Amino acid sequence: MLNRKPICGFSKTQFLFFTLVLANVVLVSSKSTIEPCSNSDSCNAMLGYTVYTELKVSEVASLFQLDPIAILTANAIDISYPDVENHILPAQLFLKIPITCSCVDGIRKSVSTHYKTRPSDTLSSIADSVYSGLVSADQIREANSISDPTVLDVGQNLVVPLPCTCFNGTDNSLPAIYLSYVVKPVDSLTAIAARYTTTITDLMNVNAMGSTSVKAGDILAVPLPACASNFPKYASDFGLIVPNGSYAISASHCVQCSCGPGSLNLYCMPASLAVSCSSMQCKNSNLMVGNYTVQQTSAGCNVTSCSYGGFVNGTIVTTLSTFLQPRCPGPQKFPPIIAPPSSVISDSIFAPSPAPQSDGVGSLTPRSSLVPVTGGSLTGLPPVSGPVGSASDACSLVNPLATFLIATLPFFSLKLIFAIL
Repeated sequence: MLNRKPICGFSKTQFLFFTLVLANVVLVSSKSTIEPCSNSDSCNAMLGYTVYTELKVSEVASLFQLDPIAILTANAIDISYPDVENHILPAQLFLKIPITCSCVDGIRKSVSTHYKTRPSDTLSSIADSVYSGLVSADQIREANSISDPTVLDVGQNLVVPLPCTCFNGTDNSLPAIYLSYVVKPVDSLTAIAARYTTTITDLMNVNAMGSTSVKAGDILAVPLPACASNFPKYASDFGLIVPNGSYAISASHCVQCSCGPGSLNLYCMPASLAVSCSSMQCKNSNLMVGNYTVQQTSAGCNVTSCSYGGFVNGTIVTTLSTFLQPRCPGPQKFPPIIAPPSSVISDSIFAPSPAPQSDGVGSLTPRSSLVPVTGGSLTGLPPVSGPVGSASDACSLVNPLATFLIATLPFFSLKLIFAIL
C-alpha cells in the first residue's frame, strides 16, 4: 500500500496537483513549422544553434557536415585569425548554421546531417543537448527505424532530420532566408520579432499561428532579409542567398559575398583566404571581381563594374557591365566583422551537459587584435540571457520523484492518483 504521509513536505493535495501538472506537460508537445512541398528542389536555409559545451569551430562544423569557414562567415566572424578552425567556442554561444533545405516525403527538411554515437549518448541527449532542441528523440528514432531507443550501438551512424523552410526564398515578395529558431524559456513573440527586425504579424503569418503565444521548445521559421544571387542554374552555387549582415564563401573559397548593411544588393569580391583560384578578371578590362569605375557626366554617373556570376565547372564566371545612375556610388559598406568569441557572460543556471568524452580544453586567446564592431548588435552572441534561478533546499526525493512521474505519465498517472486517494 502506498504511504499516505506527506512526501518530502508535500501534502496529499499538493502531490495530486503536482502529478496533474506534470501529466499536462507531458501531453503537450512543442510546435514546429512544417512547409509542404511537391518537387525535388532545394534551397538555402539556416538553423539557430546554441553550442552545448566548449567546442572547436571544426567540431561544430562536423556536427552538421559543413565547411568551418561557412559557419564563420555566416556569423560575420573574422576568418583571418591564425588557426581559426581550431578556435574554441564557448558553451551557450548562439550561431546561425547554414544548411541545404530539401523536399523529403512531401515536407521541407534537411537530412544531410549524420551523427556517430558515443558511449554516453541517448536519443534524448543527442536531440536536446547536442543539437539544442532542433530535433526530437522521436524524430531521430523514426528517421533511423530504431525499434528500441534504449539501445544504441557505439559508433552507430544516425541520420539527424533537421527543420527548415524555404517559402520560395521570399518574404512579402522580398528576398529572405529562413532561420529555424528554437524558442527559449524567456522568449516572447514580441522579443523575437524585434531581435530579427520583423513584425509579430509576419511571424504569425509565416508560422500559421492563431495567437502570439509561444513556449520553450517551439521551433519558429523566422524570415531574415537577404541578398539574393541571380547565378545560372548550371552554376554550383545557384540560388546563393546571404542574410543581411552576413557573409558567404563560394567558388572553392575563392569568392566572398556579403549583404548589407543598408543595402540588399549582393556584393562579391575575392576572398581573403590564400587558395589557388581561377582568373577573377573581367574580359576586355583590367577590373577584377568587385571592382568598379565611375565617371561623372551631365546626365548622371556612368558606372562600370566587374561582377561575380557564379562558379561553373571550376571556373569563376565574371560579368562586365556599364550603366548610368543619378549619383556616383560611395565606398562599399560591409557587415561588421567580430573576433572569434571566446567567452559569453550568462546568468543561466541551466548549464549544458558535458560533451561525451569531453577533453576539457579551455578557451583559446585570440592571437591577433580584435576587429572593432561598428553599429548593430554583435552577431553570434546569444539572442537572450538564460533564465535566472537559485539553488533549491528541497529534499533529495523531489527530483527522483519528478523523474519517475515524467517517465511514467501519461499511462500511469491515473493509477497513481487513485492510489493516493
